Amino acid sequence: MARIEPLRPRQFSPEMRSALAAMLPPEPRYPMPSAEGRPKALGMLGTFAHHPHLARAFLTFNGQVLLATTLSQRQREILILRVAALRACDYLWAEHVHLAQEVGLTAEEIGRVAAGPAESFNPLDAVLLSAVDEIITDGLLADGTWATLAAELDTQQILDVIFTIGAYETVSAMLRTFGIGLDDAPGPS
Repeated sequence: MARIEPLRPRQFSPEMRSALAAMLPPEPRYPMPSAEGRPKALGMLGTFAHHPHLARAFLTFNGQVLLATTLSQRQREILILRVAALRACDYLWAEHVHLAQEVGLTAEEIGRVAAGPAESFNPLDAVLLSAVDEIITDGLLADGTWATLAAELDTQQILDVIFTIGAYETVSAMLRTFGIGLDDAPGPS
């Protein structure tokens, strides 16, 4: 049960409509994800609509993380799904399972993301999962995780790893704190 009622799109102020447009970065690397077949983000956006200035700032940042990241879409979705799994955020999980499938993750791989780092992942996927666990648990990357990331990724990509985790940790906290959920959102197994 939501703690506050999300505003419906017809209730969005002009400032909120402008904030939504700010999500598209000036130089996106990836297209806006298709809304077809996936849960709608109306609860999250409707909650943001109560604070359009914050929405603009966050959606600008989130658009960078989602659409202009230097990571591959696969890497981005692995990070986001792991945050959703660790935080038991069904809304975020449901939203990003569809995106992960669109960028080629299989149902089996998605299940392994929920389970955490494992030998069955390639080394980079496994260290991305470890990065999420370490950032959320300790607020920093362990030396071994850093060394593996630094051997595989450049500095911009490592920054994108950290900020993707942070962005979706924040989204998860918002969704869970406000009680925003999806009636049909399956959580991580």
